[in-house]
Amino acid sequence: MSMFKNILKWTGVLVFAFQAGAAVAQDGPVMVTVDRAKVFRIDDGAAAVIVGNPFIADVAMFDENTVVITGKSYGTTNLVILDSDNKPIVDEVITVRASDDDVVSVYRKSARATLSCNPMCEPTLRLGDSTGAFKEAADQATSRNSLSIEAAGGGK
Repeated sequence: MSMFKNILKWTGVLVFAFQAGAAVAQDGPVMVTVDRAKVFRIDDGAAAVIVGNPFIADVAMFDENTVVITGKSYGTTNLVILDSDNKPIVDEVITVRASDDDVVSVYRKSARATLSCNPMCEPTLRLGDSTGAFKEAADQATSRNSLSIEAAGGGK
């Protein structure tokens, strides 16, 4: 084998080893955004998933190799995934944060209201908004959803 082929062979082995190590090692917590889902593949197959604080994140098994984490509230919790022998195969810290994409916060003294701006600005529900702004947006969203269900014949 030529020296060039040996270099290519070892480079491929090193790249493969680096990628395998990167898949196992996690630098810091898994970052998830409130109201968004993140999908994880589990090579070994999961039998059960456990989340430390279900108020911060929701975790569901799509199938034995796919886990979906949905951010529910700001904070940090942990995720444990067990194999069929109830041995932990994953134990990761999850941090849930707010999205900064197309969001504008309006402050009036200490009261905050949040707008989703893409391309027009519309009120949105965001944890930490003033009680009045949050309640008004939540009440309108709930009323709209109820009307939609009734119009579709689901309220009967």
